[in-house]
Amino acid sequence: MQPKNLRRLLRALSRQGLDVHYNHPIYSVRLQNSANAPVAEVLLPEGFPVEAKAFKQLANLANIRHPSGGHVCQVCATPDFHPGDAGVAIGSVVETEGMIIPAAVGSDINCGMRLHLADLSIDDFLNKRDRFVELIKGDYFLGTRDVTMTAKTSRALFEHGIPGWLDGMLDAPTGSFVNSELDQLAAECDRVYLGGSLDGAIRWAPEELVPEEGWVRDGGLGTIGGGNHFVEIQVVETIEDRARAFAWGVREGQLAFMVHSGSRNVGKFIGGLWRTRTQAVWLQGHPYPESRLFSLSVHRNPDLVQDYLQAQATAANYGFVNRLVLAELLRLRLRQVYGDIEAPLVYDLPHNITLPQKESAQIHRWITRKGACPAYAEQPVIIPGSMGTPSYLVVGRGNPAFLWSASHGAGRLRSRFELSRRGAGYSEETLGLTGVDCITLREERRIEEAPVAYKPIQPVIEAQVKAEMVSVVARLRPILTFKA
Repeated sequence: MQPKNLRRLLRALSRQGLDVHYNHPIYSVRLQNSANAPVAEVLLPEGFPVEAKAFKQLANLANIRHPSGGHVCQVCATPDFHPGDAGVAIGSVVETEGMIIPAAVGSDINCGMRLHLADLSIDDFLNKRDRFVELIKGDYFLGTRDVTMTAKTSRALFEHGIPGWLDGMLDAPTGSFVNSELDQLAAECDRVYLGGSLDGAIRWAPEELVPEEGWVRDGGLGTIGGGNHFVEIQVVETIEDRARAFAWGVREGQLAFMVHSGSRNVGKFIGGLWRTRTQAVWLQGHPYPESRLFSLSVHRNPDLVQDYLQAQATAANYGFVNRLVLAELLRLRLRQVYGDIEAPLVYDLPHNITLPQKESAQIHRWITRKGACPAYAEQPVIIPGSMGTPSYLVVGRGNPAFLWSASHGAGRLRSRFELSRRGAGYSEETLGLTGVDCITLREERRIEEAPVAYKPIQPVIEAQVKAEMVSVVARLRPILTFKA
């Protein structure tokens, strides 16, 4: 079925310099007069808005070539597709050969999702909810957490991610984690994408976080961050794939907690550094790309390409540990309030990172996901809704047509600016906040991140199931959400 007024829509997009075609449910888009660029494809559920700005950003991404060699092979977008603030649409997935595009990742390096399950009923949880919220609110917002570590542990964190941090903690537990089951954390590394470890280097880390000796007290570690980041308590509402749910330890009625955060100020520091550096080394005598999306060519700058990937890995390692710390702080408080609860990890995966294209024999091919999850065959994928709608645990189908990827959420429908400017005049019902339990120190955060700000999650999931990108394992209903 075609969208209403399709011809009018396509004419409007044409006036924006875009060549767009529609073959339900896929939009194909390319910049006019860019016949050599690959056609970008957008999987968009029927009735979802077609945003010219996002289409233009995706077409610009597909059009990137480096004058010294390197090009885009394939581009697609997941159903949570919407404009990005830094010139790259959220939900974009791009495969490149011979070059990488640091701007396509930006500063929120290794933003991702983490999901745990606990054998605790919702009634038992709510009976002591206020005490639990008081403790976690202190850890997340008021600085009562203690994430102190030795200089050796901090340096290992940046170089090796979760295994490096764990080795340091096993040698000399510090801070809140003297009470952790460190052997459990070590065993859970197998349930983290890439083991939670990339080849980082301390030379890319902020200097104050990697001293030669002494103690590191990092004010950013174990913090949620702003925007759409959150920690949420949920309940497993329904099981769709009982065999796989059983294998993953998922049962109806379980309590769940989901973490959505990334590399915080470390990612901002490294992302900003490489945004400046990539522009500075652009080939003299060649005009800047109109999109201002600069790339690094393997043919011209092989050392810089490797340096960027190492720097990105350094921030990614921090992001993996940050999600672990957020989850472990919560698990420790659950045990403090509710008794001996195991709360095992289901999975942890990134949705904002450049990684080697592992399905290709080409050694200089990469996939960059901007607000999209890897979804290889049989791999768990976590797709949240808003804080008033369900989230989904799904399994990847390994679909190469969508670059082995899936959406990272529902996708934003209204900007934070619009809601912060007008939202105060809306009712709780209009904002979708009726019955939503949001814990935050900033009332405006509730409005900016209200359910009405997001597209409906169900069509996003259904579109990906129909496109054979994922299959649903379980649906989770939100109970309360922590927003910074």
